[in-house]
Amino acid sequence: MTNHTPSETRDAYTGVDFNLGFHVRHYGLDLTYRVRPNRLEGTATLHVVAEDDLSAITLDLTGRLSVRRVKASARVARFKHSGHKLRLTFAETVPAGTEFTLEVRYGGNPGPRRTAWGEIGWEELTDGSLVASQPNGAATWFPCDDTPSRKSTYDVRVTADDPYYVVVNGELLGRVARGSATTWHYQAELPVASYLMTVQTGDYQRFELGARTHAWAPPELEAEVRRAFARQEEMLDLFETTFGDYPYKSYGVVITEDELEIPLEAHGLSTFGVNHLDPEWERLLAHEVAHQWFGNSLGLKRWSDIWLNEGFACYCEWLWAEHAHGIPVADSVREHYEGLVKKPQDIVIGDPGPKDMFDDRVYKRGAITLHALRVSLGDDAFFAAVRRYVTAGRHSLVEPADLRAELGDVDAVWDAWLHQPALPECPQ
Repeated sequence: MTNHTPSETRDAYTGVDFNLGFHVRHYGLDLTYRVRPNRLEGTATLHVVAEDDLSAITLDLTGRLSVRRVKASARVARFKHSGHKLRLTFAETVPAGTEFTLEVRYGGNPGPRRTAWGEIGWEELTDGSLVASQPNGAATWFPCDDTPSRKSTYDVRVTADDPYYVVVNGELLGRVARGSATTWHYQAELPVASYLMTVQTGDYQRFELGARTHAWAPPELEAEVRRAFARQEEMLDLFETTFGDYPYKSYGVVITEDELEIPLEAHGLSTFGVNHLDPEWERLLAHEVAHQWFGNSLGLKRWSDIWLNEGFACYCEWLWAEHAHGIPVADSVREHYEGLVKKPQDIVIGDPGPKDMFDDRVYKRGAITLHALRVSLGDDAFFAAVRRYVTAGRHSLVEPADLRAELGDVDAVWDAWLHQPALPECPQ
């Protein structure tokens, strides 16, 4: 079922035209990556179901990658790759309900796409690469339907030069060495939004941090990583107690030897720079763990609702600070409320617009919104409602109405904090 109304043809936040009329249920990616020349060659096999009668479809793929060949079980008459879109025309109309496969061979020198929020997607490091795609950078490394409202399963094989370690979302099924290269095989069996898929290559070593948590990092950073992430398993346990079962089998972190401006979550793992090993960034470790529930398992239907992801992740920073360091959540609320008072009150966080979707006010006011709802309902009712919301939306898509339905009669608080620019009084 489509997640766009008939009048919607373009994502109002990314400005990218939707790929309408079909759903990619599964991606099979077979990639070869030469690290030093930053050369990527790939074959993407898409398992597609037609939701409408289709004479043509589009996919997202940035212009730095060239399409070599396209073939499908529903015969393609012609294809054209331009303007970051791959356009396919079928020889005959594909009836609604038809399942078909589509194979795209492509290659080139991948790199990030330039957006209003900076460069996103595939990025070269000093000695390796990473992928950080929020909100629509997946098209920098494979042809896809790059929208948050579409989730798919993945099977990914990456052949890379030795001695580089390759990290991909999901479970590592195996690796096979041939000559001077190794093929790494990963599988993500649970549905994933395209922007939450990642490939990381580097001089990494994997080591365990807890029963369900592990890290990949340059070997010389192991001691520092173990110190910085020593309580990550405890974070997982805290949020599981608060919100319900952890959504995945395990949680991993990749720590690059490069400095990164911000860490970023992906499906089942997060990426940090070497600069984030400083203890002052502990709150961000909790933030990224929380995203495994809010943003990853509970995916957004549209980017205008991003406060659901970031508000919960920020609130989890404060829950962790209370649990681990005895700082009451109310103190964190007051501190950040005072910060909001000093900033312009010209943003509606329930639909902040593309320019402000990553504004810190969305994050902090989103978190305080949750506290205002908690104060209004009381702890027992609030957390019970959130657990119901998390359970109902597990590995699916959510929107604010889903949370509101579980919370009950919170109209006044909801409207004041989410739909009015003026800052309400600080919840006590």
